[in-house]
Amino acid sequence: MYKISDFSEMTGLSKETLRYYAEVKLLEPAYIDPTNNYRYYDDGSYFLAVLLVKLRRLGFTIQEMVGVMEDESFANLENLLIQKRKKIQMQIEDLHLQVEEIDDFLASGKEEVE
Repeated sequence: MYKISDFSEMTGLSKETLRYYAEVKLLEPAYIDPTNNYRYYDDGSYFLAVLLVKLRRLGFTIQEMVGVMEDESFANLENLLIQKRKKIQMQIEDLHLQVEEIDDFLASGKEEVE
């Protein structure tokens, strides 16, 4: 079992984030000592924390992460990742179009000056 401070160092998640994740039922401590309310995490918690860190880096929202964690089989995780990938690709395409529009606008401004 790991105290919250040790678990925080292990996972890179701040103690505040761990408390918030417990509050929203995303990652609850394995054990809370009833005498002092200290939170303890176990190796299973570590696996889930690493997954949450990865999902957050991939742009998942808290609500999306809750959905993943509620589906303990992770059966839908692949579909969610595919959807997330498509969304990011669309954003990239939109950004490329914006860059082209900026370039066209800049070029038209230069033509008018000449």
